[in-house]
Amino acid sequence: MFLNILKWLGTAFTVGGALLTAEGIDPWNVYSFNTGAVLWLIAAIRMKDPALIAVNGILLTIYAYGAIIRLS
Repeated sequence: MFLNILKWLGTAFTVGGALLTAEGIDPWNVYSFNTGAVLWLIAAIRMKDPALIAVNGILLTIYAYGAIIRLS
């Protein structure tokens, strides 16, 4: 149950981040993408899925780097 909640929240935040980006709503899009990546990374670790761990770990790194660059 907890895992499904993590995955759906991660999905909602990721889709929300895309919508916010499409609307040009900064910096909330960055926060949303980071939140989605964190939630999906936690879910991937709990599922022990190396591919999902890799993609979400890399995305989180890219999003965090973007947040640091854009928001500083």
